[in-house]
Amino acid sequence: MNTGRTVFAQVMDFLPLHDFRTCVSRYRGHYKMTFSCMDQFLCMAFAQLTYRESLRDIETCLRALQPKLYHVGIRGNVSRSTLADANEHRDWRIYADFAHVLIGTARKLYANEDFGVVLEQTAYAFDSTTIDLCLSLFPWARFRKHKAAVKLHTLLDLRGNIPCFIRITDGKTPDVRLLPELLLEPGACYVMDRGYIDYRQLYTFTQHLASFVVRAKRNLDYSRGTYRPVDKATGLRSDQTIRLEGRKTSTVYPTPLRRISYFDAQTDKRFVFLTNNFTLPALTIAQLYKCRWRVELFFKWIKHYLRINTFYGTSENAVKTQIWIAISVSVLVAILKKELKLTRSLGEILQILSVTLFEKLDVHEALTMIGLPHEAGDSDNQLTLFEL
Repeated sequence: MNTGRTVFAQVMDFLPLHDFRTCVSRYRGHYKMTFSCMDQFLCMAFAQLTYRESLRDIETCLRALQPKLYHVGIRGNVSRSTLADANEHRDWRIYADFAHVLIGTARKLYANEDFGVVLEQTAYAFDSTTIDLCLSLFPWARFRKHKAAVKLHTLLDLRGNIPCFIRITDGKTPDVRLLPELLLEPGACYVMDRGYIDYRQLYTFTQHLASFVVRAKRNLDYSRGTYRPVDKATGLRSDQTIRLEGRKTSTVYPTPLRRISYFDAQTDKRFVFLTNNFTLPALTIAQLYKCRWRVELFFKWIKHYLRINTFYGTSENAVKTQIWIAISVSVLVAILKKELKLTRSLGEILQILSVTLFEKLDVHEALTMIGLPHEAGDSDNQLTLFEL
């Protein structure tokens, strides 16, 4: 029941404050700063939820709401210079660690979520997206001669589409270089595109008893061993056991692989997959790879609904701080959705929150009673990644 508190304050009630203080203490977040880490987080979360364009925009809006700020937890004096200084100098790892705390909570809530494939083990999709930057403002992120960029490498838990591993690198970092940083779970399945083919690294999946599904390159040098019959009406074309025959690849990956060929009638394309999983049905392997597009949809979703295309600061620390707080906000809203048993998509929840944050309404009532149009034509271009 609402007790006269704002929607913003009720949403922030879902933050584990003890864990937040632990993250702050770990990196001495309050050292030589009067503007607290919580004030910084709340201001930046406000900016994400209300689509603020700049630090001046954040300052103007929050000062207009000055009488309400204390009751939502913002104790410090909000100014553009103070917020800029905090983003510039306060360690971004505070918010990275806190985001992982929220991710752990969200993954437990979505552990039994259906993602379209009948699978007992955990399944992940791994990919990256590039965020373009202006080279003159972000010289530390040089990507090409006249362009700057950072890459957001993300491992997505397909049950609930929760990002559980994130690395922010410069735009020139090859995707495959991030494979050694994954903490492989025995029994889990990792789905990747062919940009992640490094047979030496893929062999570590086998050594850690983890499965992978990766799209094969066209110039694959192999010899066929056994093959299994397939139902071509499902789109499958072949299911083979192979061995790599390349001079280097046969050495770094010495054990057999499974090669599955699949024709997708919808796109009129033929796909060839490699996997070290010999127990799952071939059609399930193909369906798992199709789920890899959820990570692409996740990237489109966060770029559409959150502020990670334009930044409030130009230093590496400010950029990473903003991205990690944006991830925290998206995961917090996913937790809110599950805890309140909401049927709306995350996109709709964020839209409603953007205009009701400082209203004194019950948050559940605000997110369930406010009507949004659901005509067929309205949803054609909507991103519905988290919609059940």
